[in-house]
Amino acid sequence: MDKFAEIALAYEAEQRAARCALAYGDVPGTFDAITTQWLTAILCGATPGAAVSAFSMGDPDNGSSNRRRLFLEYNDFGHAAGLPATIFCKAAESLGSRVMLGAAGTSLAEVNFFNKVRSRLNIEAPEAYYAAFNPQTYAYIVVLKDIGDSVTFCDESTDITWPRAVSMVSLLASFHARFYASPELGTESIPYRTWPDFWNSMLKNSKGWAEACAHAMDISEHVVPPRLYKRRGQIWAATWNSVARHNALSKTLTHCDVHLKNWYLAPGNRMGLADWQILTVGHWSRDLIYALCTGLDIENRRAWLPKLLRLYVDKMREFGVLDISFEEALLNCRQQLFTTLAFWTITLVPAPGMPPMQPEKTTYKFIERITAAIDDMDALDSFE
Repeated sequence: MDKFAEIALAYEAEQRAARCALAYGDVPGTFDAITTQWLTAILCGATPGAAVSAFSMGDPDNGSSNRRRLFLEYNDFGHAAGLPATIFCKAAESLGSRVMLGAAGTSLAEVNFFNKVRSRLNIEAPEAYYAAFNPQTYAYIVVLKDIGDSVTFCDESTDITWPRAVSMVSLLASFHARFYASPELGTESIPYRTWPDFWNSMLKNSKGWAEACAHAMDISEHVVPPRLYKRRGQIWAATWNSVARHNALSKTLTHCDVHLKNWYLAPGNRMGLADWQILTVGHWSRDLIYALCTGLDIENRRAWLPKLLRLYVDKMREFGVLDISFEEALLNCRQQLFTTLAFWTITLVPAPGMPPMQPEKTTYKFIERITAAIDDMDALDSFE
């Protein structure tokens, strides 16, 4: 039985059972399965006598995962303790999300981030009250501290000024340096696959990637530099070269999906990074160029990229990573642009079985920025 069929059968059985989440350790299959008992178990354990007495849900927000804000009421003990009035939940409620996130292992990856990694990082990122994954049904849920009223989540129109770009680079350097060349990588404490393994699994479980990405390039002529558009037939081979290059590079823990919509503005012009679903063991350069070429408008990226690369190298040295040069950083960033592009061409034209993930205006904007960087940096010729 293939993975799609396995997940679909498990999902159908779960829907028929329609069980409610009641105890700590339970993973609600849908938001309708959440109960006051379960919320009490995950939120009130450290407050004797406290209980969630009622709750309501905000509007659905669906992408690769299913997201809802919950508004909570407590008994007197809970009110007196100042327990959170709102929480933010990410889950795989729909079959499409189960297939996409479960088959790729990304739901478990995010649960492991909050349970095993988050407390070891000194960066601006969300924190979770609870995170769990059901390996039988592929359901998962992450219950996050609700930061929606104190930060501004970015989109393709967000102006990333120089101070914000510096903050992004500093955060990535802190994150990457923390587990750089660590013997824990790939072990139980940091249980993540390598980027090439993740990529191969993703393509195996989502048939038609190459064709979907090629079609997306064909219909993106209006946002792709003409010189690159004429060479679009070479892009998929370069994408595989980019993946293979990882096997020869130093390793750390990487976020892997650092596009601008996964960043937020925190007080003090600080940048924060969310959506930790695609963590892998890989090379830092993919995160760095992915963040900069989707986060910065094209003119600012052209003007600022050398300075930001030097800043990243300097920050890594401050954190004790001494074996990186500017020249190495530049070459590796050029080569790692191609899987960055693949993440957005597959968003424009999803492979069979994939749910819609982003609005077209967002997708075209990021394809425009990424292909401009590939063209400007002569990335197709970087493997010679």
